[in-house]
Amino acid sequence: MVKEASFYSKGKDNLVECFLCNHHCKIKDGGYGLCGVRKNKGGILYTLNYGNLVAQNIDPIEKKPLYHFFPGSYAYSVAGVGCNFKCEFCQNWEISQKEEADNLRIKGVEATPQEIVRKALQTNCKSISYTYTEPTVFFEFAYDCAKLAKQEGLYNNFVTNGFMSKEALEYIAPYLDAANVDLKSFSDSFYRRVCKGKLLPVLENIKLMKKLGIWVEVTTLIIPKLNDSPQELSDIASFIASVAKEIPWHISRFHPDYKFTDSYPTSLQTLKEAYNIGKSKGLHYVYIGNIYTGYGENTYCYACGKLLIKRVGFFIEEYNLVEGRCKFCRAKIEGIGL
Repeated sequence: MVKEASFYSKGKDNLVECFLCNHHCKIKDGGYGLCGVRKNKGGILYTLNYGNLVAQNIDPIEKKPLYHFFPGSYAYSVAGVGCNFKCEFCQNWEISQKEEADNLRIKGVEATPQEIVRKALQTNCKSISYTYTEPTVFFEFAYDCAKLAKQEGLYNNFVTNGFMSKEALEYIAPYLDAANVDLKSFSDSFYRRVCKGKLLPVLENIKLMKKLGIWVEVTTLIIPKLNDSPQELSDIASFIASVAKEIPWHISRFHPDYKFTDSYPTSLQTLKEAYNIGKSKGLHYVYIGNIYTGYGENTYCYACGKLLIKRVGFFIEEYNLVEGRCKFCRAKIEGIGL
């Protein structure tokens, strides 16, 4: 569905400037934004993917990954095509990159916010997750869903690269309960070269989310020889700790994909080193993902060290929290719905 976009301004000669995200694309009449799903038609900016969904699934919330947001619950997960990044290692490139989706002739299914909320309720999901691609580029639909979801007692979460504009983030904040933000590197040159983005807006948005009361978890995909040096991992962990030590850091194993097929998976040793770095910087919760060994998936009390949540894959086998507190020492464990 084509719908007039939010967050843009009009200029001379039908030029528009989009400020949905931090690219601030200046788009000529007939042109598209970098995301490929926002088009200038006669000086009016339109979103081309409103309600056109390329994915609808019922996922464990741990798959997002969100480990401190109603653990053990399910999220009705939706995605529209497109992304405002061009990550060469993207693991959902078939739907996140508009040109690739077009080449593969991937067509979405039309849906309304009312339908999505109804499906979430019917399937006993606790939340709606805007995920798989970048929710910022289907912002208008996500916003309408999120607002309606809150009215029906559902929660909302974004799985995002964190590159939305401050204005967009503040606009959806009253309806956005949680976000997992990909902090891909602590190098601006990495962001510019590999992702076609910038680092600083992501850092600023993580801080802003925390300020706005959105529960934040951070994921870093560790890519061999690109962002796996002890110094960079230390910088990432130090930044997260400077915002809030209770922000969970998910260290994710890379596997070759898209344009990075000549690389190799992250070693378990590197992942363990990153884990230890995170703990050494005072982070309360550090997790390792994408290894499927059971290592690094459990939640431990930061105060007494006892096992609180035992996970096997995306599922919970043991739960030792009582009203959000450690059953053993009564320390408050941060999160939502614990």
